[in-house]
Amino acid sequence: MKRRNFLQAGALCGGAAATTGAAHGAKSHPSGVTGYQYRLPRLKEGTRLLFIGDSITDMKWGRNEKDRNHYLGHSYVYLIASRLGVDMPQAKLEFFNRGHSGNRLTNLKSRWQKDVIEMKPDLLSVLIGVNDRKVEKVSAFAADQWEADYRDILTRARKANPALRIVLLDPFVLKSGWWMTKGGQWETSRTQIAKMCAIVTRLTGEFDAVHVKTQEVFDAAAKTVSPEQWIWDGVHPLPQGHELIARNWLRAVSA
Repeated sequence: MKRRNFLQAGALCGGAAATTGAAHGAKSHPSGVTGYQYRLPRLKEGTRLLFIGDSITDMKWGRNEKDRNHYLGHSYVYLIASRLGVDMPQAKLEFFNRGHSGNRLTNLKSRWQKDVIEMKPDLLSVLIGVNDRKVEKVSAFAADQWEADYRDILTRARKANPALRIVLLDPFVLKSGWWMTKGGQWETSRTQIAKMCAIVTRLTGEFDAVHVKTQEVFDAAAKTVSPEQWIWDGVHPLPQGHELIARNWLRAVSA
């Protein structure tokens, strides 16, 4: 099959999926993005896209990058790479996953030189914060320090590459799973995540970054069905949750 015909077939498949959804009574698009309809981002040939964060980004990406079956894991990173790989094959984009399960912002700071600066990305995407929640009553979330640390790593990245494009995703939680619904973590988690989102908003302006308002995306999606449809334990997205992130990331970066 010729490449042009292959790409046209892919577009038809996207339309067929939308038709199938309508047949099953789907009347809204919880993601805020209709299927695969987004403008292609302006990325030069050979652009290096680096994604860093915690377990939500990690999703078991293969530390042996010579194993091309698993090198990106199965998070929103994989979905973004697969989408752009089909829609922009001539660009020969390079994708790198540096999510580490359990990481807090301080962990990112400690490995920033190796996993960001030395990787020399052209586009840097950061999703961090959910593990920085302090849900025990004896602990308190130090918002000022968290903001200072976040600003520090972004400053270092931009200093290393003044032309670096930065994408910042809000941390997020939903009221699903035992800890959020019965374990007493919901109110504290939501309050602290809101503080982090406000910080991300400020940093977006300071660094002229792209802002993906992930908490708002999941809030809207949860209202259409239920929180459990998207995030199973209050923190970690299901496959459809990762698709929500991917679609909104693409829309924001392509705007």
